Amino acid sequence: MNFFEHQDKARTNTRKLVLLFTLAVLAIIAAINLLVLGLIAYGDTQMAAEQPDILSPQFLLGHLDLILVISLLTGGLIGIASLFRSMRLRSGGSVVARQLGGTPVEPDTRDPLKRRLRNVVEEIAIASGVPVPDIYVLEEEMGINAFAAGYSTSDAAIAVTRGTLENLNRDELQGVVAHEFAHILNGDMRLNIRLIGILFGILALAVVGRMLMHSGRFSRNRNAGGIVFVGLAIMLIGYIGVFFGRWIKAAVSRQREYLADASAVQFTRQPDGIGGALKKIAVAQHGDKLEADTEEVGHMLFSSSLSNLLATPPPIMKRIEAVDPRFRPEDLQKAREDMEARRQAKQAEAEAEQEDQGEDDRQRPRGLGGRMLEPDNLIEKIGQPGLGQILAAVLLAESIPKPLERAAHSGEWAREVICALLISDDEAVRRKQLGLVAEHLGEECERQVRTLLKAGRELSDQQRIPLMEMAFPAVRNRPRPEVDKLLELVDALIAADGKVSAFEYALGRLMKKQIEDARHPERARPGGKRKLENCIAQVNDLMRILAHHGHEDSDQAVAAMTAGMKELGLAPSETHALRENWHERLDAALDKLDGLRMRDKGRLTRALVAVIRHAGETVTAEAELMRAVCALLHVPLPLLAEESSGSESRSGADRE
Repeated sequence: MNFFEHQDKARTNTRKLVLLFTLAVLAIIAAINLLVLGLIAYGDTQMAAEQPDILSPQFLLGHLDLILVISLLTGGLIGIASLFRSMRLRSGGSVVARQLGGTPVEPDTRDPLKRRLRNVVEEIAIASGVPVPDIYVLEEEMGINAFAAGYSTSDAAIAVTRGTLENLNRDELQGVVAHEFAHILNGDMRLNIRLIGILFGILALAVVGRMLMHSGRFSRNRNAGGIVFVGLAIMLIGYIGVFFGRWIKAAVSRQREYLADASAVQFTRQPDGIGGALKKIAVAQHGDKLEADTEEVGHMLFSSSLSNLLATPPPIMKRIEAVDPRFRPEDLQKAREDMEARRQAKQAEAEAEQEDQGEDDRQRPRGLGGRMLEPDNLIEKIGQPGLGQILAAVLLAESIPKPLERAAHSGEWAREVICALLISDDEAVRRKQLGLVAEHLGEECERQVRTLLKAGRELSDQQRIPLMEMAFPAVRNRPRPEVDKLLELVDALIAADGKVSAFEYALGRLMKKQIEDARHPERARPGGKRKLENCIAQVNDLMRILAHHGHEDSDQAVAAMTAGMKELGLAPSETHALRENWHERLDAALDKLDGLRMRDKGRLTRALVAVIRHAGETVTAEAELMRAVCALLHVPLPLLAEESSGSESRSGADRE
């Protein structure tokens, strides 16, 4: 199943779960109506003597007004509570992480364990072609657990417990993070956020029942006993709804967890990573639960402490067997010994890491060639990158000049990194651009940009977009007025020389789209309902713009464009190159094409691959433009790196 099929399935699951929860709510409304009607029928001595049938049409019609009022009040309570909770989650995944006690991991953290976590998350994000998510640590949670939350890749947050950092080695941590990225890329997060809102509405009913019981117990009213009874009944009905809610979530989520575990193995090509983490959870006494209340978010967790019947993730032992068929129960002893050794040497190990690692702990990969991934395999890598992409991301991150990498991770320098990437080599244009930096951000920022320009003389074209992605989290979390001012400056820097390059278009549009999606995550939908056949003109513009950026020869560009249109079963209507207004035409095309159905986005992406594969190699401008196009279509394009195989492609000198 590829990325586009996963997204379609996620949308189907969303509709299915909404339907099931709607049925659960209707069942709750029916139960409360029966409770009230029963109290009326059997609470009245005279009526009780007649032994009324409360389900008879005559009885129901006689109390129709009451039934409607009860139904509206119950449904309204659940609906308003769900809406209230959903509105509070509109800001994205960071809200969930903070509510569970998460502490943000700063981009320039000096804590060795947190820096290792940030490096792992950053490497997988770059390999996957998505923005680096916000990263949180649940400092008070000593068990091993993690979750990903958010509506889209631009507002995603990954959180791990302190126990995860302290008990897992780098490979195991990478396996857990890769598992959470699978949820991000497979479209599970949006479904999870919606489930939180819906479940809160059902929980609210149980809360109302508890409140009624409490008020009845301390009331001097002679009907206090009845109030307590009604409160108890409503609370029980509410918890019956919660029970079935858990059951529904578990039935769907278990398959998603198996899939995410399998994706983690594909990411890293080492079952011992995710498998080792699962084994340590299996032997930890409190390693598979959070101390915080997780009723609402249990379906999001890497592991659950509930019984096998109600646990949202599948049983740990079965998950271990799925990723490691050779697993034997006695293998858990090794995991137990490793955890004990890490606990005993935790302080000494942290100090050794601080001294040994210096600036970084990134894997030092070897055996990875510099060739591009064969385009035929690219579609299968979308949303499911492999070891080759991760190692390529490590190589890119490792080779970026250290002053620039440190600046990208600094809240005080990240904006300047973005500006420095756009400064021209032409002296006249450069002076104009630096003047714009001083005008928009101040003279101190201009001096910082000049400093970065000196440090970035060895920066290659392939490193520019990854460096921007590194800087994005620090930029995204600055005050909104500052971000707006930076976006205005980016536009001005791009327009300074009167033309737009493929890189400038990619950086400018990626920044705007990621900021927009982060601010309004609920609007960032991976696909719509539009059909490809209704967007022929926009497809034609997209194909010829991409083709002419990847081929200097006009005839070759036309041939590449024709190959792409042929993949769709279409003939090009215009083939000449767009010159002056190509970026405006591309904006208009992508704005409409973003509303395509997921299956049609898959077809379109295959056609784009046919364009870039036509010449047998991919030039930088073409790759940068392709990256921007896919991001604006909400299709995460992985690094175009060769997939490596065999042990020689494993990291050479892993250091924690």
